[in-house]
Amino acid sequence: MFAILKKEFNSFFASPIAYLVIGVFLLTNGLFLFVFNDDFNILNAGFADVTPFFYLAPWVFLFLIPAITMKSFADEFNNGTIELLKTKPLSDWQIVLGKFWASLLLVSTAIIPTFMYVYTVYQLGNPVGNIDFGSTIGSYLGLLFLASTYTAIGLFTSTLSKNQIVAFILGVFISFFLFYGFDAIANSFNSNSLTIQKLGMNEHFKSISRGVLDTRDLVYFISVTFFFLFMTKTRLDHE
Repeated sequence: MFAILKKEFNSFFASPIAYLVIGVFLLTNGLFLFVFNDDFNILNAGFADVTPFFYLAPWVFLFLIPAITMKSFADEFNNGTIELLKTKPLSDWQIVLGKFWASLLLVSTAIIPTFMYVYTVYQLGNPVGNIDFGSTIGSYLGLLFLASTYTAIGLFTSTLSKNQIVAFILGVFISFFLFYGFDAIANSFNSNSLTIQKLGMNEHFKSISRGVLDTRDLVYFISVTFFFLFMTKTRLDHE
């Protein structure tokens, strides 16, 4: 598994993919949080808060993570290298998990520089340091769980087609539906039913972002991530 992880992670930086992902993620968030005169601008908020970042990041990742994962298996199928990969002394689970952790590690690398946002808000607070670290840490943890689920979905959709664009579109669609779809369904029926909303990722992400770790939220993200990784492994079994 570690050999696959290392190979995949290094391949990201051997091409423009890693630099584009990290650059686009930081640039997009930076513009909305500090430059554009909008509701997300931290400097216009009047109080020290990084909540706008944690509202924007899931939507940015909704497109960036499928862009990272779209070639994971689609490229292998298209080039015929999947047969060569499966002849190596690696199980299907090791192949899937190696690619999963490599992609998630790249996403984590993109998140690390955003600690500067927290430091900036920390310094802007009145008094300095007037920031809710509990909710901030919870939000980062929730973002990692959300990213892991997006990554698992992206890996699965990359097994559905040899075309990377098709894999990307399917990854965005499924991720969008699971993140916001159930909220939209609840709202369209003029219902505030938490039962419907809790089927989606957004409600669990917001729950973790409050700084309180509920095992139900953790079990949800782990279960959905495992489900799509299992589906990915099942697809490999039939190739």
